[in-house]
Amino acid sequence: MNAAVALMAALAAMTGLSQFHRAALGVVAPELTDDLALSPAVLGAANGMFFAALLVAQVPVGIALDRAGPRRTVAALTGLAVAGALAQAFATDGAMLLAARFVLGLGCGASFMAAVVLCARWHRGAEMTLALSRVFALSQMGILFAGAPLAAVAGLVGWRGALGASALLTAACLALWWRWVRDDPPDRPAPPRKAETLREALAGQVSIWRLPGLPRVLSMHLVAYAAAATVIGLWAGPYLADVHGLDATGRGWALAAMGVAMPVGLLGIGPLERAIGRRRAIVTAGAGLAALMLALLAILPGLPLAAALTLLVLLVLFSAYPVLVVAEGRSLFPDHLVGRGATTVNMAQVLGSALLPLLVGAVVGLFPEAGGVRPEAAYRAGFGVLCLALLLGLAGWLLLPAGEKKG
Repeated sequence: MNAAVALMAALAAMTGLSQFHRAALGVVAPELTDDLALSPAVLGAANGMFFAALLVAQVPVGIALDRAGPRRTVAALTGLAVAGALAQAFATDGAMLLAARFVLGLGCGASFMAAVVLCARWHRGAEMTLALSRVFALSQMGILFAGAPLAAVAGLVGWRGALGASALLTAACLALWWRWVRDDPPDRPAPPRKAETLREALAGQVSIWRLPGLPRVLSMHLVAYAAAATVIGLWAGPYLADVHGLDATGRGWALAAMGVAMPVGLLGIGPLERAIGRRRAIVTAGAGLAALMLALLAILPGLPLAAALTLLVLLVLFSAYPVLVVAEGRSLFPDHLVGRGATTVNMAQVLGSALLPLLVGAVVGLFPEAGGVRPEAAYRAGFGVLCLALLLGLAGWLLLPAGEKKG
């Protein structure tokens, strides 16, 4: 296999695996909630723990990516992901599920940032953005597998068997990663990389935090991915079950439709940037349209199923723009700090992805159940919170100063 093709396949598999684990609770959430007696707040915390672990991992992962390289860093962490995937399948209560999700999050802590580093090493300029958008588009296969296929498996062997099978999938992706990934292209020698002391590595991290223009990027990235991820990864399933009465199979197909929308958007976003060359305008339009979909879900009561599904799918479609926020962040820092720079930008994403599910869970939990079902008003309030968060991030993107581009 061609080295570039092998790299793309490995990146797609590993990032897709991370997406799968992020979204896997959504389709089995009602059954898991019943079996483990979880409240909405604990269910939100279970998903949030995955992102909290990603946040904790980012600084050491950034240093490891620059010093040890993506191949070894991701391989080492994926072993933890196998253990976390097994542990969540054997969870007996909320506390064990929270711990398992945290370990699983640590294990996925380098997947996406390794893709940023490797695309930056193998490609330059607009080609880097295009390669990264393709990787992120292919990674959405993980969300597709976390929809109807996971629901089908859960229907055959239960949610425990389905989540247990995900551990085997994780181990298979680890084997492919180690076989196919190389840190640098084979057609040119690896650039010299100065050995750093721990003090120098930390000083490099501090220099990233001081970059002008970084607050603007972090403001948008805090909520850009997290708003849509909170819906597709956790709350779309319960919303469709409680408000529209969909069973696990129906929810799986609905989540699959949402999962298809993201790669469609991602495959178009790179060529769109190359065609019009207005990254800031594309990000602004994408965030505004995503906020509009959330606002409609929040303010319109009694939506028919078809209308609700249309808004959910459009929300995901319009949420492809975060890859341009990543590219904007990459342009701010020098090549030798690419790992630390990428993980610093990613810290905002994972922080938002940890906090927004908790916030929505707390809001939904304010509305009491009636006959074991949450009222539509609970979910409308949750959508409203996400809309407000996205609008605040967009305000930072538009109003905070831009920095000098270096990449």
